[in-house]
Amino acid sequence: MGGLGEKTLSVADVIQSRRTIFNFKLEKPEREEIEEVLAFGIWAPNHRLTEPWRFTIIGEGKKRVLAERYREIQVEKVVEYADEQQQINVGQKGYDKFMSKPVIVAVSYVKSGNDFEQREDYAATCCAIQNIQLVAWSRGIGMQWSTGPITREVETNTLLGISHEEEIIGFLYTGYPAEIPKARRKLFSELFRVTD
Repeated sequence: MGGLGEKTLSVADVIQSRRTIFNFKLEKPEREEIEEVLAFGIWAPNHRLTEPWRFTIIGEGKKRVLAERYREIQVEKVVEYADEQQQINVGQKGYDKFMSKPVIVAVSYVKSGNDFEQREDYAATCCAIQNIQLVAWSRGIGMQWSTGPITREVETNTLLGISHEEEIIGFLYTGYPAEIPKARRKLFSELFRVTD
């Protein structure tokens, strides 16, 4: 379990070194390892122990269907000013981009209780996602947490067999990093204050 290959990383090292990964190697992590990483999500803080999080690994057949929808979404963005060939090119680029993600996991939460309780459960599931990303990173696996339009469409829930009582918080594009972006953060001192 040696963070990105060489040495064991401390929790602080993992938090500071983790990056969102946009480009992945072709090799896929094993399903068992993905499941092991996802299992760390259930240890996130969760008021009232509602355990609202749900995790769905998207199979190749469903991935292709979603990639076709992603193609459509990309074309819809340019249809007003792009000619037919440009639309085809943009659509193909979108399809290829979606299919280039080695593993895709949909993370959702069960919407129950009043608005405040749902907000808490949404936040708890976001904490679960952070747990998952950090453990994945410690094992050399990178992720991109995507909240694009495709994650918010009713048809996506239906396709994936996700109950309409659940809301998808995002897709975790998952795999081995082909490149790791540089860090971009403001100084903590610019974001910190103390009150009387």
